[in-house]
Amino acid sequence: MLAIIATGVLAFRAGGSGGAPASARPSAAASPSASGPPTTAQIYQAVAPSVVTIQTTLPGGGATGTGVIANQAGLILTAFHVVKGGTAINIIYADGTESAATVSGSNAEMDIATLAPAGGPDVLVPAVMGNSGRIAVGNDVVAIGNPLGLTLSTTTGVISGLNRTAANPDGTKLTGLVQFDAAVNPGSSGGPLINARGEVIGIVVALANPTSAGTFVGIGFAVPIGAALGSTGPGEPGPAQ
Repeated sequence: MLAIIATGVLAFRAGGSGGAPASARPSAAASPSASGPPTTAQIYQAVAPSVVTIQTTLPGGGATGTGVIANQAGLILTAFHVVKGGTAINIIYADGTESAATVSGSNAEMDIATLAPAGGPDVLVPAVMGNSGRIAVGNDVVAIGNPLGLTLSTTTGVISGLNRTAANPDGTKLTGLVQFDAAVNPGSSGGPLINARGEVIGIVVALANPTSAGTFVGIGFAVPIGAALGSTGPGEPGPAQ
């Protein structure tokens, strides 16, 4: 685990190497009710098939994180620190399909990377990209990821602040971040932050903790989706809708 303490902010890496996760996988997407906004359960059922587990082989060990399928070509958005220094990257899709992947673009200063898988499931389910410029403090959000190896977990909360600053492990600053209070922990890095319409509005990259524990105390950070999509150069998924 790679973690730093800088003004109480920790960029977090997933814990440990290991085999494919064994938890239950969603099998189909649900359609939101026409009578009102989708429930958290409906958002989870719709977005979870777009969320992947990322296993990175590192010299002397490994790490696990989260990613989200960003377009029909199958490119995956994640946090750069999940794959930084990896000698091999393995993607596990929600249906259990596995594929090797390579980094197709990255921006270390924003802690964002795009991955190009060698293969994928028979049915690819890209997430719907939202408009992070429309979010406001108090908006409801949902996070989906693999905290502490508990695959495809979901939590809920609200946007707690905008334009926040956090620290990269190398001491450089992450700026313009969305602060939220949906619980995230090591392994959640790279996962989607989702609005009440089921659209991805951010990529989870960090948490704040005043101790060295590296666990969640109510403050998480995400790179806004517009910045994430535009940050990685060649191979980027394209602009947010």
